[in-house]
Order: sequence, then structure tokens, then C-alpha cells
Amino acid sequence: MSVKIRLARGGAKKKPFYQVVVADERFPRDGRFIENLGQYDPRQNPPMFTLSEDRAIDWLKKGAQPTETVRRLLRSNGIWAKFKQGEGA
Repeated sequence: MSVKIRLARGGAKKKPFYQVVVADERFPRDGRFIENLGQYDPRQNPPMFTLSEDRAIDWLKKGAQPTETVRRLLRSNGIWAKFKQGEGA
């Protein structure tokens, strides 16, 4: 079982809203997930991104692979650096 940290889309047509979730890669994008880590709303100015840092780092340490979009969001908020710093120690 491969676990991914990815975005699950919500909201109305042309008004996207995303949840950052941990899910088995075999499940549909908006389907079943293991844990909800936070939210991402690209329509706000600046875009709203809230995430449970400790849970995200915990899942990364367990081997969960973030998608490219989630990895970019983690890098821009400094969470990826905290994960890499703890990994080298």
C-alpha cells in the first residue's frame, strides 16, 4: 500500500477549495482518505494554507509521498525544510 499526501477538491464549479489529505494512492482523488491534515484555498489573496505541521511531518517520516503540488506548498511554508532537517539528525 502506497500512501500519498495530496489535495482533495471541494467547492462549486469554478470555485475550487482543497483539503490536504493522506490517502492510499488507489483511492479516487475525492474519495476515501486516512486523515485530513489541513486546507488550501487558492482563491483568497494571498492563498490560504493551513496545515497540521506535526501530523504532516509524522506522515512524511512514516514514508508518505507528497504530490508535486503538496510538496511545493510544504516548501513555501517551511515544513519541507523542517522534515529534511529532522531526517538528517
